[in-house]
Amino acid sequence: MTNDSNGASETPEAATTASPDWGRLFTAMITPMHPDGSVHLERVADLARALVASGTEGIVITGTTGESPVLTRDEKLAIWETAKEAAGPDVAVIAGATDNDTARSIELAMDAERLGLDGLLLTVPAYNKPPQAGLIAHFTAIADATALPGMLYNVPSRTALNMTVETTLRLAEHPNIIGVKEASADLEQIAAIIDGAPEGFRVWSGNDADTLGVMRLGGYGVVSVAAHLVGTRIREQIAASVAGSDEAAEAIHDALTPLVAVLFIESNPIPTKFALNALGFDVGEARLPLVPASEAAAEAIRAELARHRIDLPVPAKA
Repeated sequence: MTNDSNGASETPEAATTASPDWGRLFTAMITPMHPDGSVHLERVADLARALVASGTEGIVITGTTGESPVLTRDEKLAIWETAKEAAGPDVAVIAGATDNDTARSIELAMDAERLGLDGLLLTVPAYNKPPQAGLIAHFTAIADATALPGMLYNVPSRTALNMTVETTLRLAEHPNIIGVKEASADLEQIAAIIDGAPEGFRVWSGNDADTLGVMRLGGYGVVSVAAHLVGTRIREQIAASVAGSDEAAEAIHDALTPLVAVLFIESNPIPTKFALNALGFDVGEARLPLVPASEAAAEAIRAELARHRIDLPVPAKA
């Protein structure tokens, strides 16, 4: 098993997936807001450029961290177009275009393709809790409807539904489904996906805390929240893992662990938005039903920020 092949199965019947060169480090980007709660598109562009400057190789936009459930269709389209233009042609921008309505997800996927996005985040549906056969049908319908490659997203803590190894591997056979953001925190499950996946199917850690372990198993990279702040360090950690420098990767992981923990001290993206605002990169507050960081959380975040070298360049008048 190697990091380049992502532990792909060598059985002759395994499907071959042509993966785009998306890079190993994605940032799951927050959605900046004005004080009145409207989307701050200028700041969306500022943040996309700043993330690229601090080590991000790709951006996942309007996902969990981007407050997707409270954004309108028109807002999502404007955010996608703005972020893609700011990030540039060489940086993959992946649209969080799916929810628990298959028909609406297909419409948004087609919008993302029309606007020139690079791919889709295919999130396990929340609330209606389909069976595994429903997940296969849902994601297959979306992948059939667009030429855009898709990254599956398994996040049981948000959806109350785990996408099984068998379901993920079945979906990996679809030519438009090229990888998975695995946020189950179940390293045994993640290892089984890596070991059973067809050649070219990539596994990104969906949790910053799991990146070291996922890379050791042969994973490809991470879709990170902490990369808002320490993208350069996370990219160094991934590079060390790929090079087989386990001690160097572990040292970076250990140094960043307290920061990662504090970024999830309250519901994501509340702490990350607070951290960016505290650093002078004004991104506004989260929309209801999320609320601003509590005093206790704010104190903990400020204290942890002071212990780290922050990579994100802050605009002079952000």
